[in-house]
Amino acid sequence: MPHLPAWPIWKESPFIRLIIPVIAGIDCQWYWPFSLLFLWLLFSLSLIALWVFSMLPLSRQYRAQWHNGVCIHAMLFATGGLLLFYQDIRHQQSNITSQYSAGKVVLVTIEEPLSEKNQSFKSIASVQAVFRGHSFSKASGKILLYFQKNSSAQHLHYGNQLLLYKALQSIKNTGNPGCFDYQRYCTFQGISYQVYLKQGEFVALKIENENLFRKYLLSTREKIVALLKKYIPGPKEAGLAEAMLIGYKDDLDKSLVQSYSNTGVVHIIAISGLHLGLIYWLLMLVCKPLANRKAGKIIQPALIIVGLWLFSCIAGNSPSVLRSAVMFTCVVIGSHLNGKIAVYNSLAASAFLLLCYDPFWLWDAGFQLSYAAVLSLAIFYKPIYNLVFVPNKILDAIWKSVSVTLAAQILTVPISVYHFHQFPNLFLVANLLAVPLSSIIIFGEILLCAFGMFPILATFIGYLLQHSIYWLNTFIEQVSRLPFATVNDLLINLPQLICLYVFISAIAWWLLQNRKSGVRIALLSMLLFTALRVADIWKARQQKKLIVYNVPKHSAIDVMIGQQYFFTGDSTMVQDHTLQQFHLHPCRLLHRVINPFTPGISPGEKNFFRFGKTSLLLIDRPVNGNGRTTNTPVDIIVLLKNPPIKITELTGVFPCRQFVFDASNPSWKVARWQHECDSLGLPAFSVADKGAFVFNLY
Repeated sequence: MPHLPAWPIWKESPFIRLIIPVIAGIDCQWYWPFSLLFLWLLFSLSLIALWVFSMLPLSRQYRAQWHNGVCIHAMLFATGGLLLFYQDIRHQQSNITSQYSAGKVVLVTIEEPLSEKNQSFKSIASVQAVFRGHSFSKASGKILLYFQKNSSAQHLHYGNQLLLYKALQSIKNTGNPGCFDYQRYCTFQGISYQVYLKQGEFVALKIENENLFRKYLLSTREKIVALLKKYIPGPKEAGLAEAMLIGYKDDLDKSLVQSYSNTGVVHIIAISGLHLGLIYWLLMLVCKPLANRKAGKIIQPALIIVGLWLFSCIAGNSPSVLRSAVMFTCVVIGSHLNGKIAVYNSLAASAFLLLCYDPFWLWDAGFQLSYAAVLSLAIFYKPIYNLVFVPNKILDAIWKSVSVTLAAQILTVPISVYHFHQFPNLFLVANLLAVPLSSIIIFGEILLCAFGMFPILATFIGYLLQHSIYWLNTFIEQVSRLPFATVNDLLINLPQLICLYVFISAIAWWLLQNRKSGVRIALLSMLLFTALRVADIWKARQQKKLIVYNVPKHSAIDVMIGQQYFFTGDSTMVQDHTLQQFHLHPCRLLHRVINPFTPGISPGEKNFFRFGKTSLLLIDRPVNGNGRTTNTPVDIIVLLKNPPIKITELTGVFPCRQFVFDASNPSWKVARWQHECDSLGLPAFSVADKGAFVFNLY
């Protein structure tokens, strides 16, 4: 196997040393925030120290290089913290989170075309101003708009300005353990409120607020989508074609996306380096004649860069697209300046620029997977490919594809398991067909857009594309249906993720540089990983928990004893796989519960349970219908399905230590119960307001 360079990699890739303290600053500012004054002081003092250091004689500078390094790292650490602080909407005085209160009217501008959902139209709007009576104040930020389908919303488009009279709702999490943190996700996107609008609850103004370039991009995007729908029959085929070419995912079939995810080829749907690489190759081919002209040395790279960024903007400017665009821009500039571009430096430089633009991308799974894949290819592709010499050109091409797929998986698998809790066993089989066929399909879609003005030729290209996509979809769906296609319910935490990367790095150090100490580090990391794993399993076996889930308009309760669980709630929660996967399954996976159990129930006491020393009573009907009339103390009473009772009447029958109101009750009833509990001095917990109720049984 070839050896990596003997010198530290950051000698030829200085941006690696710059990106590490910036990432550390961003990370620390989110989890352990510093004051703005401290960050500016650290930045200023570091800058002054660097200036003083530069004034010293060269001999003194050489002897105290560590001082220079410490100051640079401190300044970059402060830079990361400042970037996050000023991007955080919670610290922006002009943001709607600081300006809005109930009763105010909000002026917004629609920022994207409306997308149709099952029961509404959805869009994102930017806030312009907040009105209170005759006064107004300028504001910023974004809100989610949902329009009733039978309203006049279908006539709205990008640039329309609206006055919103309905009260905005803060975006909240369900609070269910292990579930996706939607509130944090929206905060990272700059979104803090949402509102569902019916006809008469908003007014569309005649004045429009449009950015001409953005309008052109959206118009181009709509024309491409319309063209693909016209010439590629079949909703599944057209939906995949739209996603593959420009990242338009509104028409994607959800079950199809799951099949692509289960087989490890979901990267085909997400616009990434594969797509930008093809666009780059086409632009190089088209612009090649310019290279022979005198002015072509400037015009050719300029056209290629403009073409790359124009496609990136049309494709939605996702982190993976921008990463690829920045990297290819560096490649174009470097190649035309006759400079040798170090891939690690380009990778670190693009990450540095993107995090300066939006530091919250540090937590984006697509951003992490994108960089992990490229770094993995840069490190491991050649060593894997050189393992086997294949003289036959066709077999050699297949081996190259296998090498690329295997190399990309090495650094992406831990992140994928950490975020998505699954591993596609058949990723190699799926990628061998999916990657080359998807490249042909993307090239065919570009041809379709180029010859869309010729109906006969466009129809023929569309026919070929429709069948190619159908074959691809059929193959992926058949592979995903195999019983051993995917390993699900894999759970690792952050320390275990770090252990995996230490293990991979140590093994690579041993194999690629013949450093035997890498074996010892790898063994220690695996030992620590195993210890953490055993500790998690031991903790799960000792647990005794009651969880009342926050599922809007539904009842769902889990009692977890060791690695078993008892569920009680709506039959819909058992029958609806989507509700289970979204609300219940993440929590059960987090707590490592596997098998259901049935507790013993006394005759005539259907809704009364005892787990250890804790008694639990579920009330979904009048008190006299629960089969108990004596003054029985109960530890926890859960009110569900809007029973017609009063707390004062209930406490006369069941003295209770803790009341819980689940999300199946109407908000007005919960507010009334809460008021009664407060007046009686009884603890009460509203699941809809505070998130899931989690209680350790004893």
